[in-house]
Amino acid sequence: MVGRRGFPSCIQCGTRSNACRCKVVGPTLGFLAFAVTAVVQWPVGAVVYLFKRMKGRRIMGHPARVVYPRVSHAIPI
Repeated sequence: MVGRRGFPSCIQCGTRSNACRCKVVGPTLGFLAFAVTAVVQWPVGAVVYLFKRMKGRRIMGHPARVVYPRVSHAIPI
């Protein structure tokens, strides 16, 4: 329909974790978890980066490296 906005979602097709070979819930919740942790960890990582560069980079990369994949892969649909 024109003028209506849907719920933004992430879709991953070509996966073998379910019969439909598409995932919607896992990647969407993974992205939401990524966004929430990024809001907290990126400013903290930026402050730590001023003193310890590698540690700051690891903190800022944590949402993309750990949080999103774990949440996305935990939900098979």
